[in-house]
Order: sequence, then C-alpha cells, then structure tokens
Amino acid sequence: MREIEIHDYARQLLEAHGAKAIAEAAQNAIELEKNGNAEMAKTWRHIEDAMKMMRGPHQS
Repeated sequence: MREIEIHDYARQLLEAHGAKAIAEAAQNAIELEKNGNAEMAKTWRHIEDAMKMMRGPHQS
C-alpha cells in the first residue's frame, strides 16, 4: 500500500469507528502476525501509526 492510501484508509477508519479504530488496527496486526502474515501485519501497524498521528498528542 502506498503512503497516501494508508493515510486515506486510516482517516476513513477513524471517521467510521472513532478511537476504537486504533485498537482494531492493532488487533488485526496481532492476528496477522500469529498467522504468519508479517507483510500485512506491517501494513496494519502502519495504519495504526497513521491514526495515532491523526488523533494528536495526549488523546486516548
């Protein structure tokens, strides 16, 4: 996934699911890692990081 696609997807997830979208992205990454899909897990971690940046500092 390109950087712009990751940020667009992250923004859409935040708009649709609010703060819980970050936890969902982290859970997706964990499940993919458990199943041996490291590349997709890396993408989900990137999406998670993008949402954290969008959320701003000191927010939960």
